[in-house]
Amino acid sequence: MRVFYTDHFTVPLPPGHRFPMHKYAALRRKLVDERVLDEDELVPAQAAPLEAVLAVHDASYVRGYLDGSLDPKALARIGFPWSPAMVARTLGSAGGTLLAADAALERGFSGVLAGGTHHAYRAEGSGFCVFNDIAIAAVALLARGAASRVLVVDLDVHQGDGTASIFQGDERVFTFSMHGERNFPARKQTSDLDVPLRDQTGDDEFLALLDLHMAQAYERARPDAVFYQGGVDPLVHDKLGRLALTHAGLAERDRRVFLAARARGLPTVATLGGGYSDPIEPTLEAHANTYRVAREVFEPR
Repeated sequence: MRVFYTDHFTVPLPPGHRFPMHKYAALRRKLVDERVLDEDELVPAQAAPLEAVLAVHDASYVRGYLDGSLDPKALARIGFPWSPAMVARTLGSAGGTLLAADAALERGFSGVLAGGTHHAYRAEGSGFCVFNDIAIAAVALLARGAASRVLVVDLDVHQGDGTASIFQGDERVFTFSMHGERNFPARKQTSDLDVPLRDQTGDDEFLALLDLHMAQAYERARPDAVFYQGGVDPLVHDKLGRLALTHAGLAERDRRVFLAARARGLPTVATLGGGYSDPIEPTLEAHANTYRVAREVFEPR
């Protein structure tokens, strides 16, 4: 298995900042310590080539972010203070998903211990998302003919609004989002298939809806590659989630997503997405379970 990480791009955030940047290095340590992944299966991500970013994002927005000249209000919507370190980490996250897409084509599955930046639009960022790594990697596959149709399965508690907007009207990419109806973003976009969830939705209801709508997504999308935004913020412990899934329910969610892709022989790329438990340990366990399940489904020892 090949899984890419980005925590070698260190980013100091101000004291009290609510984004859990430390979770990425902690997750990598946990995966190795608990023998979910071996050290030699973990590969440091490299920065995404600028041309891959520009194939998705507006040139003036990209230039403004890279050189630090972006309007302060635009930076405020992103939610991170600008720094050269954050630029490097942002490009590294997108680069990790690009590398994972290539590895998935070769091996059937790959992932990145970052990414899932689904709130990034073509010309603006939002909600801790600067550049949309899933869109960048999907467009790269399509551009070189490695895929002709892509399915994005987004099960983060927040709607994949940026991804939906970027691919609006693009029949090559089918966007499927199950998310909290009353959660961020306040103004939703229109995915190809949206499934809004009421507050406190639990395991049984979530999994029943997933089975129903994922079958519809595959029927309509007819994909030859899958990107999975597997945010773990639907977890009952999550301080931003408002849903009530358990660790067992989230692991079963991951299993059903992976089994559906494997049954169809589709290369599958997993990105982390959100997870904001405080303390962070329940989030780390849920993210680790995604890779435990991926190991079981795609590459048992």
